[in-house]
Amino acid sequence: MYYSKVCLHTFAYSLPPRVLSSRRIEERLAPLYDRLKLPAGRLELMSGIRERRLWEAGTRPSQGAALAGQAVLEKGGFDPASIECLIFSSVSRDMMEPATASFVHDRLGLSEDCLLFDLSNACLGFLDGMVMLANMIELGQVQNGLVVAGETAEELVESTIQALLDDETLTRKKIKPAFASLTIGSGSVALYMCRFLPEMNKPRLIKTAWKANTRHSDLCQGAQSGDEITLMNTNSEELLIRGVETAHSTWKKFSSLAGWRAHDIDRFFCHQVGTAHARLLFETLGLEQKKNFETLQSLGNVGSVSAPITMAMAMEQECFRPGEKAAILGIGSGINCMMLGIEWKKL
Repeated sequence: MYYSKVCLHTFAYSLPPRVLSSRRIEERLAPLYDRLKLPAGRLELMSGIRERRLWEAGTRPSQGAALAGQAVLEKGGFDPASIECLIFSSVSRDMMEPATASFVHDRLGLSEDCLLFDLSNACLGFLDGMVMLANMIELGQVQNGLVVAGETAEELVESTIQALLDDETLTRKKIKPAFASLTIGSGSVALYMCRFLPEMNKPRLIKTAWKANTRHSDLCQGAQSGDEITLMNTNSEELLIRGVETAHSTWKKFSSLAGWRAHDIDRFFCHQVGTAHARLLFETLGLEQKKNFETLQSLGNVGSVSAPITMAMAMEQECFRPGEKAAILGIGSGINCMMLGIEWKKL
């Protein structure tokens, strides 16, 4: 799908105040490590994650998302009353009902005429939200909108550590499905999108491509209805293979036309999962690893926040600039994959 009228006007994000290192997690898991004779440093070595961020206890996803949304409004000088659409897109939600978007809407003081809803698709939620809002802008249904996400990993990380300590029957093989949960971090991001005008010195959304591979939807599952605690079960090795397989199909579709082949793209912003994932992904797709801007070491896997916050930080550090093209790549459990092509022309 191609777009001609969609501007990615302003990104902003909020980083939680608490820093949790992989080393500290291993210190807490010392009884397990000692019993199974696991080497210290295993978690960082396997994942490439030195640390991740966590909110203060009790922080809701809507609160994190509202912090990022408020930052966008202030950064861009936007009147809250002018926002026409709000999409909340996190894996994490405040509750089953009402929509978490309603709490964000209230915190930001948006208009009663603002369309709002939740959109959930694992780690692809934010990218799906971008596409949904882009479609409305392209069709002229709205002139602008906000996509927000606020991930809260605190309960998942804590419950995973406790479960690993409590179960003395665990073996090296049995702990593998739980270790992916220890790579998760918290954070929030927001994006103001609007109808593009020729005088705007801003990136534009140009094209999208996606693929589904749902016969592998059993590879990463968590928090089933009725569960008393938040736990996830992840077949990391198979998920890595099938995720990259789906990304390869998506890349072939995305790069099928001139202008969006590997040599045309200056920067890649990917969902940050682990170093092994990034290495296999770029090798399989035949892309240059040096074009991949990473936030993995300091943020970990921030779910739906991961890819957009990576792009936001790259722009902040002037690693994505006018005159360049970029691609955002997301892979979500399910398995789904999406790529967005972004062009930032010089005025």
